Amino acid sequence: MDRLRLATVWLGGCSGCHMSFLDTDEFLLEQADVAEVVYSPLVDAKEYPEGVDVVLVEGAVCNVEHLAMIQRVRERTRLVVAFGDCAVTGNVTALRNPLGGALPVLERAYLRASDPPGAIPEASDTVPELLDRVVPVHAIVPVDAFLPGCPPSGPTIRAALERMIAGEPVDLPGHRIHFGGYGQPPSPDGAEAMPSRAFRGGRPRGD
Repeated sequence: MDRLRLATVWLGGCSGCHMSFLDTDEFLLEQADVAEVVYSPLVDAKEYPEGVDVVLVEGAVCNVEHLAMIQRVRERTRLVVAFGDCAVTGNVTALRNPLGGALPVLERAYLRASDPPGAIPEASDTVPELLDRVVPVHAIVPVDAFLPGCPPSGPTIRAALERMIAGEPVDLPGHRIHFGGYGQPPSPDGAEAMPSRAFRGGRPRGD
């Protein structure tokens, strides 16, 4: 069987979900025969490739760069997983939304709240233009599965990946969905995902 082509993407988030991804420890190395990480902030890959089977997307969509990236990811990936609370709901990254659009946010940060007052960055070639609102991933593209948590725990991520790699559906009742940090004990089997697409033979299968 061909190896599962796995990717991770980092949009508007703190990287905590990727740090938790690393908490799966040796598990990632143990899966080398059945899965390969083809794109991630953790590997040396500059361009998101074609033919990705599963991607874990951390972070909300906050700027034009994120917008272009998530659209490219959706076009090239069979199964998109919203990975962590920022990707699922917007979470902390969306706290700027009540302040208004992008310009009021920039004015508050760089002019009114700065001492001494600074200047709004306008180097569009180095600083991506902010969107007027921060939105979760599913507000832009269809999402196939949700893996909440701030961040999801290492055991939770491992349990979900084990099922994906084995070609099994990651399908758990709603009471096991856990948002926020590590305050609650994990469910008995460690997984807290809520999918809308099943896996068969290491490949996602449409409903």
